[in-house]
Order: sequence, then structure tokens, then C-alpha cells
Amino acid sequence: MPNESSPNSLIAFETLESNVRTYSRSFPVVFRKSEGAILEDEEGRQYVDFLSGAGVLNYGHNDRDFLNHAMQYLNANGIVQGLDMATSAKREFLEYFDEIILRPRGLKYRFQFTGPTGANAVEAALKLARKVTGRSSIISFTNGFHGVTLGALAVTGNRYYRDAGGIPPGGAVFMPYDGYWGPSNDTSRFLQKVLDDGSSGVDLPAAVILETVQAEGGIRPASKEWLQSVERLCRDNGILLIVDDIQAGCGRTGDFFSFEFAELSPDVVLLSKSLSGCGLPLSLLLLKPGLDIWQPGEHSGTFRGNNLALITATAALRKYWASEELSALVKKTGHTMRERLREIRNQDRRLAVRGRGMMLGLDCGTGELTEKIVRNAFEEGLVVERCGAEDEVIKLLPPLTIDQQTLQRGLDILEESVNAALNVVPDPATVLEK
Repeated sequence: MPNESSPNSLIAFETLESNVRTYSRSFPVVFRKSEGAILEDEEGRQYVDFLSGAGVLNYGHNDRDFLNHAMQYLNANGIVQGLDMATSAKREFLEYFDEIILRPRGLKYRFQFTGPTGANAVEAALKLARKVTGRSSIISFTNGFHGVTLGALAVTGNRYYRDAGGIPPGGAVFMPYDGYWGPSNDTSRFLQKVLDDGSSGVDLPAAVILETVQAEGGIRPASKEWLQSVERLCRDNGILLIVDDIQAGCGRTGDFFSFEFAELSPDVVLLSKSLSGCGLPLSLLLLKPGLDIWQPGEHSGTFRGNNLALITATAALRKYWASEELSALVKKTGHTMRERLREIRNQDRRLAVRGRGMMLGLDCGTGELTEKIVRNAFEEGLVVERCGAEDEVIKLLPPLTIDQQTLQRGLDILEESVNAALNVVPDPATVLEK
């Protein structure tokens, strides 16, 4: 029998688990319990969670209603593994999602359940786009992140992840995202020029894939005008528009879909992460009916349509999306967070704030500064992570349902951690001036 480890001992993880692990290095304790926006380690210390499972837990940890539905389903011998067979759990999810999410928004999609991760959804979408159009290339954008499996990696911009692939990723062409050349340059005009110019060297692609708010790329929101311009280019050229809403969807920006504010009608929408409501694996393609040209079994996977996850996903829809209450709350809480971040930003010229809804980032300019802030924050009881090409942005993703007292507690810790880090990490520009 293994020896019992002392509380918060990481020996088993350091000696038995692969070096590929990341979060256990950033947050070096052993977590054992969670509720709402609070994590608790083995020593009983509590932490405010501004990570939310990297966007998986939009409704917080262990929502009691979701868990009760799951336990009732299991106690009734409900089907957990059903491949892609028809089940009562799947039917209820399909019908309810269509009724309260799609139809009120004037959207008509078919559902394709893929393997359990967001990257599985990306792979299926790229494969389908190529099958539908007969074209092979995909246009993606600078700083975009869509996963680290080989197909998804090809449309992911970050060199760190691309270099780990083992072979050069192919089949994608990268274009500048909104704001990549500064706020005064409309990069959609460059995309139009490239597509119109038969000598640009860029072949007409099967699809354009984008995030309306780039998450891992540094919390970079695209404007309504830019998104509409890209959609128009896709329509004019017979290119499929794929919106990756894996992290920005399910209410994170305020609306259920992050593209609603821009009045887009994507050909394919990708959902995962918070779709199941409580952290169970589930991913989904929403595709316009005319694109559904798959032959039976042509794209497959053992763990499609996790039935237990479908039960909790339906519970989340019923609890939070049958009315506009959560959407209004997210926009209100997001405003509160943004105002507080602006106060923090005003303390140092290195800082900048951006994002939408409750998907916000504090750009600190350098990875050295963000590393110090995140480490300080964790020591004081706040879990928050870094993102961006150089890990220079602090990404704030608290649960959408976080109460105001816990939110303010987390923001207080963040502000204190920023101030402490600014005092010990010099401003490079100031050093050069001296």
C-alpha cells in the first residue's frame, strides 16, 4: 500500500507524473475541495478562483443543482457511455438547446458531437470545411489558439506550442488579427487584398477560423466592424466562417455566444469547456444544415456525446439561460471588474486593460512582471493565470456567478499583488532613461 503523504505534498506528482504538467507548477499545493468561486487545499487554506478551470467552470465549482441532476440520473441507471446512440439524455439536450438558445436568436444549426475536448471540435470543423469546399488551406490569425493536436496546432499561432509538434504544421495561412498593426490599421483590408490578388501566393481557403476574443493569445477582443468585414469577405468568396467559441462562449462575454454582439451568422460554431456546466468533458460543433454532408461514421470517436455531461449541460441551460438574468449579471459584473482594473492600470504606465464581459486581461508588458504578480497573488490566496505570446497578460476568468464579496476579495488581492510586484520589477523604459 502506498504511504500516506503529508498535506500538500507534491512528491507523488513530481516523481510519477510527466514533466508536461503545468498548473501544478504554478499553484504548488494539493487541492481537495471546491465550491462556487473557492478552492481549498489539503491544509484547509482557501483560494479565490479567477481561473475557473481555464474557462471550464463558468458557473463555478460544484453547482448543487447540476450535481443533483447528475446523481438522480446515475441512481436511475441512466446511460453514461452510449457512443453516438440515441438516448433520452441526448434528446433532451438537443431539444432544449434548440428551444432556448438557437431559435430565440434566429439560428438554425445541426449538432455534431465530437470527442470530449475542444481540440476534437476544431479538428472536426477543419476536416468538414475541406470536405465541403474541396479546398485544403485554412486562414487563421496571429495570436490565435485552437488546440495542440496536429490539425488544431496548424491554426494555432504560438511558436512554443508549434515547436512541440515534432513536424512542421501545415495547411494554414496566418493573417493579422484585429489590432495587430495598431488601432488605426484595419487588417481586414489586408485580408481582402490578399484574397483578391491572384499573385498574393495565398490560395482561396476552405475556411477562416477565429476567436472573437483571443484568450490564450492575450485577451484580445475583435471589434464588431472587423468581425463583420471578415464575415463579408467569407460570404463574397465562398469561404466558411468558423467561430471558435470554446473559451469565449457559454456566457463568458455576456451573451451566450461571443459573436452575438457583432450579429454574425457563422457557418460553424465550436463549443466545449463550460458547455457541460460543471466540468465534465463535452464538445460540440454547430453547423449550418447545408454543410452536413458527412457520410455515417466518416468522422467518429468513442467518447462522443458524454451522456452524464449532457444531463448537467441541460441543467445549466434550464437554470441560467431560460431568462436574461445571467447575461445581465455578467455585463454588470464585467463592468465592475473593468473599472477596478482601470484603477490598477493607472498606477503604472506598463499596464493596460482589455477584454469583454467577464473575460478580461491586465497586460503588464513583460512575462517577468506577470510572473511576479501571479506568484504574489497565489501566496495571498488568489488563483489567476497568465496568457499572451510572452505570458505578459494576466487573464481574469472568475465564475460568472461569483458573489460580489468574493469578487472584491479577489480584486483586492490582485491589486496588492500588482503593487508589490511593481515595487521590485523595474520599468525597462525608466531604466533606459537613467
